[in-house]
Amino acid sequence: MADIKVKESKKGTVKTINKAVVGTEKMKDRLVQAKDKTKETYQEETSDSGTEYAINKISKTASNLPNNIYRINKYGKRNFDKTVQNIQNVNQKMKTIKKKNHAKKVVKQMKNATKTTKKGIKTAERTVKTTKQVAKTTAKATKRAIQMAKATAKATVKAIKVGIKATIAAIKAIIVATKALIAFLVAGGWVVVLIIIVVCLIAMLVSSIFGIFFSSEDTGSTITINGQQQVVTMNQVIADLNTEFMNKITQIQKDNPYDEYDINSHRAEWKDVLAIYTVKLSNGNNEADVITLNDEKVNLLKEIFWEMNEISFTKDEESHEEIRIGLTSTDRVTVTKVKLHITITGKTANEMADKYNFTQAQREQLLELTDNKYANMWSSVIYGSSVGSNDIVAVAASQIGNVGGQPFWSWYGFDSRVEWCACFVSWCANECGYIEAGIIPKFAGCQSEGVEWFRTCGLWKEKGFTPKPGDIIFFDWADKETGVRNGQADHVGIVEKTENGRVYTIEGNSSDSCCRRDYDINSLDILGYGTPMYQ
Repeated sequence: MADIKVKESKKGTVKTINKAVVGTEKMKDRLVQAKDKTKETYQEETSDSGTEYAINKISKTASNLPNNIYRINKYGKRNFDKTVQNIQNVNQKMKTIKKKNHAKKVVKQMKNATKTTKKGIKTAERTVKTTKQVAKTTAKATKRAIQMAKATAKATVKAIKVGIKATIAAIKAIIVATKALIAFLVAGGWVVVLIIIVVCLIAMLVSSIFGIFFSSEDTGSTITINGQQQVVTMNQVIADLNTEFMNKITQIQKDNPYDEYDINSHRAEWKDVLAIYTVKLSNGNNEADVITLNDEKVNLLKEIFWEMNEISFTKDEESHEEIRIGLTSTDRVTVTKVKLHITITGKTANEMADKYNFTQAQREQLLELTDNKYANMWSSVIYGSSVGSNDIVAVAASQIGNVGGQPFWSWYGFDSRVEWCACFVSWCANECGYIEAGIIPKFAGCQSEGVEWFRTCGLWKEKGFTPKPGDIIFFDWADKETGVRNGQADHVGIVEKTENGRVYTIEGNSSDSCCRRDYDINSLDILGYGTPMYQ
């Protein structure tokens, strides 16, 4: 049989197709197109609503997609199931507080969107060989999904009157599985799913009772102050009420001259006050605008605060004889000292629930909001950033080198030398006008007068806190014989600065002198800090 002749191929004209490379390039093209479509649809110079804010944040992050597409998608897929489970957990939590039909529709749309995206992912994997068609389909699907997310979010947050400037950091604090969502954020092939999830979660949270956790953000809320409308946030209202509270204590001290005083405080916690306010405002409905403020809401909060905190006082006199020896005679004299006792009586959240006749739905909301798992979130609402004071630090520094404590203890009113560390702090505060302004108390007793005052006013921080210049540091020394600390303040000073994990202080009566000291920020000797509201 004759040989079959075959036309020779020219060397180098036939190339072997690397399917892995081609597949990778096609997937990369589709992701780039999806990213571009997302940017074209949502990139705006400014954003006034919570929805637009969230979308813009995510779109900017999407622009930083890594080049290694295979690794990104593999990592994203691995976290997909975790995120779906997180969505279900959020949905379940919302159900327990009896969502209304509108909120249920949002959750249903979230589930449908997730299922649609899962199908889209499988389709994308099967269609690697059809580059042009897949690219077009992906772009269209992206656009449709984003439009659906935007419409859903806008429908949910239509009750919010102003733009919600919620940050990504705040969102992370609310969503339990932060790591899974961050993984989604960097996985470019999942950007559509992420937009739907985050936008809908923001919409549900800020338009529910959980919006209280965003109330210290600038939402553009205004109230009437001195006849004018001024912008206000929740932590500013809290600061004003704390100042009013401190002023009442200061006024009692001014109106009732004393030699010694103490404070017995059982003040209601701010988180309980805010939880009662939120539940009373919502009237048991989960969908409630608790993120914004107006005159009526602020007045309600003030009413609740003063119903939960009552200030009272009593005075008593103690007399005793003292022997005074003169140059020519010895006399016995009766010395009378006046003691002022200030008492703060606070009501619990449950007592207020009974007082206001809360319904079962309201009690369930209250139980949820007062759960300890929200402790960090309450802190972000309640406490404004301490600005510190370099003025009191400068005054304290000017006294370095003083030995014996004059004029500090004599200025306070003592006839002879006493343990004068607290007198020194009070003297420095007085030089700055802080005692008259009610920012720092005049105190000679570290525990009964100093620590208790700051705790009563909600200005106390436990050790481990990073203090600012001008914060008041209290110490609990170990017993020299047993080595045991009793949890009571034995000494006090003024924080000068905090650097590299060390707290630098200026203290009076440290070896009977005024000098600088420094401590590890986690030192067992540190009991805690008073954090005056300098601004």
